[in-house]
Amino acid sequence: MKKIIFGIFAHPDDEAFGPAGTLLMETRAGAELHLVTLTTGQAGTNPDNHPDLGAVREQEWREAGKLIGATSMHAFGFQDGHLDNIAMQEAVAQITAFVGDVLAAADQDTVVEFMSIDTNGITGHIDHIVASRAACLVFYRLKPHDPRVTRLRLACITKDRLPEVNTDWLYMDAGRRPDEIGEVIDARQYRDDIIAIMRAHHTQRADCEASLARQGEMLGMNYFIVHH
Repeated sequence: MKKIIFGIFAHPDDEAFGPAGTLLMETRAGAELHLVTLTTGQAGTNPDNHPDLGAVREQEWREAGKLIGATSMHAFGFQDGHLDNIAMQEAVAQITAFVGDVLAAADQDTVVEFMSIDTNGITGHIDHIVASRAACLVFYRLKPHDPRVTRLRLACITKDRLPEVNTDWLYMDAGRRPDEIGEVIDARQYRDDIIAIMRAHHTQRADCEASLARQGEMLGMNYFIVHH
């Protein structure tokens, strides 16, 4: 049975620094992956002083997507750092139209899943929250009308990794309790591939190396809140 996954994220590196291991495992098992980034990350760090950081980051994202094995990739062009309720409604309309086109060509026995990040945005970034809630809205609107739409997985951080609220940057909720986590994926066997995917986002190399240092030997362990 064929599986289609729609990965909905805010920035070009969100899937790479988040559930890349799970996405890689899925594509290598034969899943068809369609990746969406709402922005091209124009407000990210720019250590090389690129005059058009968004264009560079989009190209990095496409290279990372090839390494993940994405079937298609779609950058919607919203402004990084400026997502809000209006942008979410516009994003939902675009995602719904795009998903509808893909599903119209898919067999009836296809299994369809959505993936994004925790609705708390993990770091508290408003763009992350908008992308997550847009994915949720599309999922819950489609599910009653299409039995192929089975579940939504939201990548999250566990409470043992982040036991308390963090305010070093934005307001960041504490990690999720074990009873809130519906699925644990161990993709650590893909460690080298995950690192290559993350490092494809060369302009964001400082964040990449900091993330690698934090995760250490746990790189590839992904945790999800699951909606059915």
